[in-house]
Amino acid sequence: MKIRKAVITAAARGERLYPVADTVQKAMLPVMDIDGLYKPVIQIIAEEAFDSGIEEIAVVCAPGDSERYTVAFASLRDNLAKSYSHVDWATNQADKITHLLAQVTFIEQTEPLGYGHAVLSAESFVNNESFLLLLGDYIYVSQYPNRRCAAQLIEIAQQENCSVSAVNPTIEHQITRYGTLTGKQLPHEANLYQIEKIIEKPSLSVAELELQTPGLRIGYYLCFFGMHVLTANVFDLLKQQFAEKAFPIRLTPALEQLAQKEKYLAIEMKGSRYDLSRKHGLLRAQVALGLAGQGKTETLSTLVELMAEAGSRN
Repeated sequence: MKIRKAVITAAARGERLYPVADTVQKAMLPVMDIDGLYKPVIQIIAEEAFDSGIEEIAVVCAPGDSERYTVAFASLRDNLAKSYSHVDWATNQADKITHLLAQVTFIEQTEPLGYGHAVLSAESFVNNESFLLLLGDYIYVSQYPNRRCAAQLIEIAQQENCSVSAVNPTIEHQITRYGTLTGKQLPHEANLYQIEKIIEKPSLSVAELELQTPGLRIGYYLCFFGMHVLTANVFDLLKQQFAEKAFPIRLTPALEQLAQKEKYLAIEMKGSRYDLSRKHGLLRAQVALGLAGQGKTETLSTLVELMAEAGSRN
């Protein structure tokens, strides 16, 4: 199995980020990356994929957004070349944007029929290959300085030749936010599980009865990290929902079916994910990137100063 393609879903409008997301696509919001440069969120996520060996990316976006993305990135590239001529960092960034525009296809989700439908919109692009799936409103930060989260996932998927979802052990009071699963730990890998059951945003009572995983700390469950490598068979399962008009079309039930039909693993990710659509999500992601990157010292100093200022007011 060779993973060459990635799909990034970015069709949601970002109501929780109102009013900024009402005028600017939330995926174009600027965040300082680990290299100390401000970039649109979607560029940071695309570079996560490119740095992990991905060659082509499809961004699933809302109707009318395809041209907006293309124009916005072309404008960024041209402004870098014009305003910072012969400056190394700007030239490097302009080259990265040129590569992004050449290797990214924007696919418009024609109707808001659910997250599973957004994934299904990329079927033609995937063209029967296994692919990496990323969320357009998640920032991923690896525990390893030179090994991306997506690289960890792709490596195990290619090694095991099957679908693999990234998971994080998550405290019980947070599991209602995520798809949650259980499975058997593989004997040769301490952080790898054969998936047995998946439930979307379960209640704690359901999780206690059906989703406890041996080996995890008490009160913790395996929850989706927002990153998957999937075989193209998932599209057939999504199309079944579409044919049955089971709207909104959901990805998690399709993944549950996939686990019953073929080898499907989960790997505990050595890293963290930050949901930009949640309250303070953008702030948390920016702090995490600052602490993980070249601006660590400055970020720490800023946090200490802010805490001191807050303490002095109390």
